[in-house]
Amino acid sequence: MIVSLKDATKLVAISIMIACGVFVSTLFLNYNIDIVQIKDDITNEQMQVLYDAQVNTAIVTSSVSGGCLLLTSVVMLIFYIKNYIDTHKKELGILKAIGYSNIKIALNFWVFGLCTLIGALIGYLGAHIMIPLFYTTQNKDNIIPEVIFNFHPILLVWLVLLPTLFFSLIAILYANHSLKRTALDLLKDNLYVSKKSKKYKEKNDDAPYLEELKKITLKKKTLGFFIIFASFCFSAMTQMSFSMNDLASPLMGWMILIIGLLLACTTLLLAIITVINGNKKNIAMMKIFGYSQRDCSKSIIEVYRPLSYIGFIIGTIYQYGLLRVMVDIVFKDFDGVPEYKFDIPVMFLSLGCFIIFYELITYMYSKKIKNISIKEIMLET
Repeated sequence: MIVSLKDATKLVAISIMIACGVFVSTLFLNYNIDIVQIKDDITNEQMQVLYDAQVNTAIVTSSVSGGCLLLTSVVMLIFYIKNYIDTHKKELGILKAIGYSNIKIALNFWVFGLCTLIGALIGYLGAHIMIPLFYTTQNKDNIIPEVIFNFHPILLVWLVLLPTLFFSLIAILYANHSLKRTALDLLKDNLYVSKKSKKYKEKNDDAPYLEELKKITLKKKTLGFFIIFASFCFSAMTQMSFSMNDLASPLMGWMILIIGLLLACTTLLLAIITVINGNKKNIAMMKIFGYSQRDCSKSIIEVYRPLSYIGFIIGTIYQYGLLRVMVDIVFKDFDGVPEYKFDIPVMFLSLGCFIIFYELITYMYSKKIKNISIKEIMLET
């Protein structure tokens, strides 16, 4: 088996992302199913307004968070499979050369679905541990009758089993698509250069090496997406968590904060580690030719800094828009909902924390450049 269980365990970032999405979706969807039981007990307008608001909140929250994290996890899975194929081209080329078909090799990639199973189970079980406290918090003012928790096996199917099968299928199909190259192309070890690459190289022959390296690094759009997504999560979730104390409950605020920090940290670490691993040869050669650690860091790691601030801005706009929708549409008929305004001090506090968070991780990993040597690269080749 070319793809081992050990390879699948490296997809920790996907497991964490799936766990967060399933955790939130399980809480709200389970509550949404159970709250239907008290529908006939609604006796006045205030109860009806709260009932409708909680049903709509569950639908919006599970759809937005679950859908967003699902799509991001798919992108991350495809990125990892592409990276795996690029780093194991010789082994895959040998298999094709001795007669293995694309689909026969691709079927081994089903193990990548295990990261989904692990993450989904953690999120599902974690949600059930939190459910009693969550149900109590949802009706802390006792406006509507008590909602009794019931176990719903259908959620286990939809949130655990089906996503596992879906991600395994995505892994197989994408691997099969990526392997539609000749055995010779896979064995060439990056000797193949596309027409676009040739044109780019000819156009930039006179450009300083460091500037050219920066441009090439930024052309990796998937890594740029992960940087933007990490800062988006940090910005949106931290700012939103402060607003939850007034709009919902401290429990909801802490949940949003922890999930946001988990997603931001995991995604950012994945992106930076991938950038460094993908540029080990460049870093080693730069050090041989006298470039400093600072030059390597500025050309490979720090080029993504502007994208991180773009992600922060998008996250700020997103959380404001989402909370405005919740206050102005979902809870518009409910008395006692505080007016929501954009919190500028919280935004600057979140920005300050983000700068410290981002620069600290960048600094830590720029130090790792010291340990990359030409000997290490030669041993890996």
